[in-house]
Amino acid sequence: MSLHEPITVFRIADEAGRQSALSVMRAIYRDEKNWVQADEKLISREDLDSETVSWFVACSRSLPVGVLRVLYNPPLDLYKTYGFKIAVPGFDLDAFIRNNRIAEIGRFAVLPEHRHNVRIVAGLMNSAAKDTVEHHFTHYITDVFEGEQHSPYEFHSRVMGFEIVATHETGELNCPCRRITMLLDLKKSYHRLRQHKKWVYRAITCGWDDWHHQQFADNTVAA
Repeated sequence: MSLHEPITVFRIADEAGRQSALSVMRAIYRDEKNWVQADEKLISREDLDSETVSWFVACSRSLPVGVLRVLYNPPLDLYKTYGFKIAVPGFDLDAFIRNNRIAEIGRFAVLPEHRHNVRIVAGLMNSAAKDTVEHHFTHYITDVFEGEQHSPYEFHSRVMGFEIVATHETGELNCPCRRITMLLDLKKSYHRLRQHKKWVYRAITCGWDDWHHQQFADNTVAA
């Protein structure tokens, strides 16, 4: 596949879209990683009608190649059972989550033969960030697996600007690796990318209108 072939991204809204996303999630989360087995655990049918979950599918030549999820009601009670070890002295993660507009971004998956194509990641982040600001959320929280072969840790930290706030040993997914919990201030990331990662900034904001840019640039958006 050429890196110059167009990548399209859509938000799933029906069973056909769910099946497109499942084709990627089964290949990665079920068959390759053995993190989740049941389809309902991969992508629930209830997510299709939920206003608090957005799933995005990236396609190349009309075939699904990547998936990303944004969850707008992170399960705070479930998080408490994970046994967080705070990495920032004095940082109250629970209070931060409760006092800010934080969405969980994750369930990231790209088919092995397409992992070299950064345009898939950029396309998914483009749609996710646009959707997130339309929901009036200001931060992302995510977990990455320490030492996992295809971890997005480097992209998250070096490119996007995610910051480590905690670690924990267990979570939803069947993976033995330690989890690293990271937070991203969307406004700070927007300005960081615009100043220092211009090609990423252009890719992630491609197609946005003035309103979307203003929400990230305005002081009222990111606390």
